[in-house]
Amino acid sequence: MSKEYHVEPRTGVAFRVSKGDIVRVVDIEGKQVADLTCFGTFPFPILSNVEKFSSGRTMEYNETIYPSEGDYLYSSKSNKMLKIIEDKGGRHDLLFSPCNQDTYRIIYSINEEHPNCLGNLAKNLREFGIEESWIQDTFNLFMNVEIGENGRIDVKSPLTEAGDYIEFEAQMDLIIGVAACSAYKCNNYKCKPIRVIVYERSEIVPLYDSYD
Repeated sequence: MSKEYHVEPRTGVAFRVSKGDIVRVVDIEGKQVADLTCFGTFPFPILSNVEKFSSGRTMEYNETIYPSEGDYLYSSKSNKMLKIIEDKGGRHDLLFSPCNQDTYRIIYSINEEHPNCLGNLAKNLREFGIEESWIQDTFNLFMNVEIGENGRIDVKSPLTEAGDYIEFEAQMDLIIGVAACSAYKCNNYKCKPIRVIVYERSEIVPLYDSYD
């Protein structure tokens, strides 16, 4: 049975998936970034056992800063966590860490408390025993980052239109967190919702060229 999560603007969600499950993240209205991170399931929630998503290893092993169909998301232990099996998003980012309270203080000069991806991921992953300090890297879905000749990074408006999505196949049992990004600039100056749909492996019907 499929499960669906509606992620309101500037909030997050966390959930478990099993190896072989399909995870689809949908940009409902278009031009909205979603921060995704994941952890391998582990028997004891202590730091030495944590297997978490690594943006650095993902860039290295795929030999690209812009992963797309056929590429894998890798863990801190160099294991495959998710495979991108369909990508209607156009461009995604591995360079930025999830925005946090300091992001708004340093970059936007906002000193009061502000919704942020790190906080929203931590809030929802906490129920699975995951500490905020373990959340370091995210795959920033639909985030359009360009690299200039001088190495400067420039955040542009996402390329997505309403209904565009990216779809993954779980390569191991995982705990996944997704946040609808809270930063106005990278979302074309309007924060919007995200939809996440999980299709369990048992309900995925293979397609055949012919039938007996």
